[in-house]
This record gives sequence, structure tokens and C-alpha cells, in this order.
Amino acid sequence: MFNGVIWPDFTRLPSPERPALTFHEFAVGDRLDLGADRRIEVISAAHTVPAVGFAVDGGAVGHWVFTGDTGPNPALWQRLSEIKVAHLIIECAFGDEECGLAGISKHLCPTTLREELKKLGGAIDVHITHIKPGERAAVMDAVRALRTTHRISALENFQEFLLV
Repeated sequence: MFNGVIWPDFTRLPSPERPALTFHEFAVGDRLDLGADRRIEVISAAHTVPAVGFAVDGGAVGHWVFTGDTGPNPALWQRLSEIKVAHLIIECAFGDEECGLAGISKHLCPTTLREELKKLGGAIDVHITHIKPGERAAVMDAVRALRTTHRISALENFQEFLLV
């Protein structure tokens, strides 16, 4: 994308010796230190292409977790059982009428979301994202009908979270 055609090549600007942008490889399990006591852990995602999620360490408040694109994922829930989760942003791309497609494409539908959330103890704020266009109302109606201890809502455009 940063190839000088689609977008300026910031890996070479303002100069190759002092670029504005550098890339650094990371892998599941890596902990990225952002300074000021802010750390992000790279967590597992189960998707059709290589993907990861992130757990932002919010200190005493707990972690803010973004799963990225993922289907059912035992490694994710194992790691989340080991940390304090304050907020979970998780995808639910398809409605239950398309659970087969969700499974093939390694996404979640309300039924598989329910099974995954059973693996997360407590009462966590869960925010649903990555809903396919035109399916938001149906997906969220099905998600709201799930029997769970978690507080579930749709992630909204421009929604902000404070980790204090």
C-alpha cells in the first residue's frame, strides 16, 4: 500500500535514512511495549488468512481485548482465562441463518459466539463488531437474545474507551 502510487512511501520519506514509518514483525505471544506503562500483547486469532488480535494492558482496570477476525478459537479463550478482561471487542460477522458460511470463512455467528463467550468467566463488557452490511439488526437481535452474564452491545462508530 505504501508504494508511492497508492499512498506515499513513508518507509522512504522524508528520507530512506530517517523514514516516518518502519515496520516491525511480531507474532502471537509477543508483548509490545509502548512506553508509559502501556503494553499490547499479540493474541491468537483463527481465520482463513493469518490474523491476530490484541490485548491492551489497562493496569488495574484490566485488559481491553480486540479479537480481530476469528472463528472458534480455543487458544484465545485459554489466554483470556489467564488475564483480567475489562472489555472484549469480538466479531460476529453473520446471522445464524448463515452459520455454515461463518464456519467456512472462520467467522462467528450468534450461536457460535454464545459458545465462545461461555469460556469467558465473569460479567464482561462485550462489544460486537465486523457485522456484515445489511445484517446488523438481525445479528444484534440474535446476540441480545443470548443468555449470558456478559453485557453485550454493538460497537458504534467513533465509540471511545478510556482505560483509567
